Amino acid sequence: MKISTLAAGSLFVAVAMPAAAVETIYTAVLNGASEAPPNDSPAYGTATVTIDLDNGTMRVQESFSDLVAGVSASHIHCCTEIPRMGVAGVATPIPTFTGFPSGVMSGVYDHTFDMTLASSYNPAFVDDNGGTVDGAFGTLVAGLNSGTAYANIHTSEYPGGEIRGFLAPIPEPETYAMLLAGLGIISMVARRRRA
Repeated sequence: MKISTLAAGSLFVAVAMPAAAVETIYTAVLNGASEAPPNDSPAYGTATVTIDLDNGTMRVQESFSDLVAGVSASHIHCCTEIPRMGVAGVATPIPTFTGFPSGVMSGVYDHTFDMTLASSYNPAFVDDNGGTVDGAFGTLVAGLNSGTAYANIHTSEYPGGEIRGFLAPIPEPETYAMLLAGLGIISMVARRRRA
């Protein structure tokens, strides 16, 4: 009786939760070893990309340090043939992200793009994906979800990219909460059967 009451209560809480925006966060560690081909740059960085499907936006946050030369460009490339390896064309604005710091060897960046606008993409990426921003956005999100999109920072010393990292989704907190609730119920059932 107690277990079924707990399960019903957990179900009620899950159903009663307020609807949240359809938002997915992707992260990557950027380094020279992840480039194709790999390089021995001492630089490192992080990238966080937040996709909000309800609002059609993409927030890009990057931090980087110790580049061996000044930044010449930064973008998201999509989509490689094999997850977490290979190279792909530029999906986001060219020659670089809007307002990305140029000529520096360390820095931070934070910008939200309106993905309903053609200016948020490389025109060739739009053309290759049905000629529409909807097609381009769908392909980019699919690439982020499948591990075939990567953040890349290019410099004058490494024009093909000094540091990069493949973006991967972070599980939502609700996923962890549901997992923990499920494990708790399984544990209670196991204890009850032993008793």
